[in-house]
Amino acid sequence: MTTDPSSSLLAAAQAALLRRQWSPAAQLYDRALVAQDSLEARVGRARCAMFMGQPAVAVAQLQAAVALAPDHAAVARSLGVALLALDSLEAAAAELLRARTLAPRDPLTRLHLGQVRERQGQPRAAAQSYLRALATAQANGLWLDRASTPPQWQRAVLRAMDLVDRERRSALEGVLGPLRERHGGDALTRVTHCLEGYLNTLASAPRDPQQRPRFLYVPGLPPTRFFERSLFPWLDLLEAGTGELRAEAGALLDCEGALQPFLKFDSQEQVGAYLGGGDTPPAWDAWFFWRDGVRDDVHHARCPATSRLLEQLPLVHIREHAPEICFSVLAPGTHILPHTGVSNLRAVVHLPLIVPAGCAIEVGGEVHEWREGEAVAFDDTFEHQAWNRSRERRTILLMDTWNPHLTAPEREALTELVGAIGDFNRE
Repeated sequence: MTTDPSSSLLAAAQAALLRRQWSPAAQLYDRALVAQDSLEARVGRARCAMFMGQPAVAVAQLQAAVALAPDHAAVARSLGVALLALDSLEAAAAELLRARTLAPRDPLTRLHLGQVRERQGQPRAAAQSYLRALATAQANGLWLDRASTPPQWQRAVLRAMDLVDRERRSALEGVLGPLRERHGGDALTRVTHCLEGYLNTLASAPRDPQQRPRFLYVPGLPPTRFFERSLFPWLDLLEAGTGELRAEAGALLDCEGALQPFLKFDSQEQVGAYLGGGDTPPAWDAWFFWRDGVRDDVHHARCPATSRLLEQLPLVHIREHAPEICFSVLAPGTHILPHTGVSNLRAVVHLPLIVPAGCAIEVGGEVHEWREGEAVAFDDTFEHQAWNRSRERRTILLMDTWNPHLTAPEREALTELVGAIGDFNRE
């Protein structure tokens, strides 16, 4: 029985590499490559070269490795790092962008891409790459503190955090500056405190533990679970259209496949964390007129009466965020489990259209039973849940609008601020 000489050489090279014996390991990898070209030998030889301060050699080896495995994300990332060490910034960026496409959830690729952008004199772009790197890593329990950050990455991670903090503050403060000049600082005090809270420089958590906004908290607004009807003078107009809206929603319920899930789930486990049910599978479906600030023209055309009515209402327009308006359909036996919304800058309005007995919503411990044709507005940053304990589907018009306690200058400022946060968070 014969032994593959390249295999034994690779094993010896790997052992030398682990002992940090760079030169002997490099020689063993060179011998292995003479015996047989392989991805493992190319990558190992490149690692030795990087440790020995020979990035040009590493680039040559990794380019050969890319030819062997063009879709290998880690090889593309390593080539980008080696090119960065050579100060070939454009080539490094191109290779790291390719690696990001191959492995979108790899935080190291984005960390290195941020380093390239810094060297290119693009601090804002660098911070955006760093932010995504940090968010991706921390979502998996990494880079949260010293213990969860490998020693070789600690300095780079701290530098990334510092640049993200500085660039984010600069970007968002830059948005509010002109608005303060236009309206005066006092008019935007609550928005300023909101921004400081978002930047973690001012403790502004709600006093009520059941109010837990997941994104943005505007301090100083009355902590209202259900809003007084008088704060929304346009509710009479909305309720007057109940009959036409009910007819259009009912027609959709009879159309197989017309609705789509209200929420997007990656697994059945996620469904169970958000929806409960009885004997039948839980389902929360919707017909969206607006979603994430984007108008669905086809859905509007399909429901002309609803569309005409919506165009008369004071909608929140924040790009990529609001409005969100839909027919919300809760299947028999479905329970939307307790959860909280994103921000108290908005109020959520429900117009009940088809509501059998046994359907209700609870907000911050207060239960409200929907009544057809009677709108209700609430702050969804309070923990809330809803249920349909009947054997029929429950249908409401769901929409968001401004928190009625915000002034016009505050609404303008929050529109710009939320849009700018989205811009910064986008890589």
